[in-house]
Amino acid sequence: MVDMLVSILIPSVILMKFSGEQHLGASLALVVALAFPLGWGLFELGRYRKFNFIALLGVVSVFLTGGIGLLKLDPQWLAVKEAAVPGVIGLAVLISTRTRYPLIRTLLYNKKVLNVDLIHERLAERGLLDIFDLRLLKATYFLAGTFFFSSVMNFILAKWIVVSPAGTQAFNEELGRMTLVSYPMIAIPSMIMMMLILFYLWRTIHGLTGLKMEEIVAVQASSKS
Repeated sequence: MVDMLVSILIPSVILMKFSGEQHLGASLALVVALAFPLGWGLFELGRYRKFNFIALLGVVSVFLTGGIGLLKLDPQWLAVKEAAVPGVIGLAVLISTRTRYPLIRTLLYNKKVLNVDLIHERLAERGLLDIFDLRLLKATYFLAGTFFFSSVMNFILAKWIVVSPAGTQAFNEELGRMTLVSYPMIAIPSMIMMMLILFYLWRTIHGLTGLKMEEIVAVQASSKS
């Protein structure tokens, strides 16, 4: 809720209601609005005190949006930027499958979400680690697909809504409207896709290990200990 408030609702209200010359003006309203998600992103990076690729990309995205508005670039660059950010994450998810640290382990299959140690132990006992790795690779492709979906939808939404010249009140209002609309049209479907991927992981883990839900989920496992 805090993330939605800081990253979506407050910036959208500022852009749509306070961009007129009688209030903050187009440039200052853009700066103030983007200060909220930017500050939140920097806070998230500082709080965990370790490199977070996705959080860093979010901060860069905010800077690029501000640059497009303040430098009064063609609004088509906003559509390109909106598509590029989730697209880069999707590519990173695919590329990570060729490394020792696939991103699905960071985003979904990690100790904060699942009881990874118990799952690994049970898979090793049954000699099913290789089969599970193949299923995890399949889930990784599904995960990349959610980001590519966001990329395409972001581009379509930006091209459809933001048509006014950058640096104007109209541009700010359209940017705020796009931010609001993106939540039900992109964020919610993406979250549903993520939930389906988690369900796929749970079905896979349950089928291969025989573990129950309360044994698989990390919160339940930690409460037992």
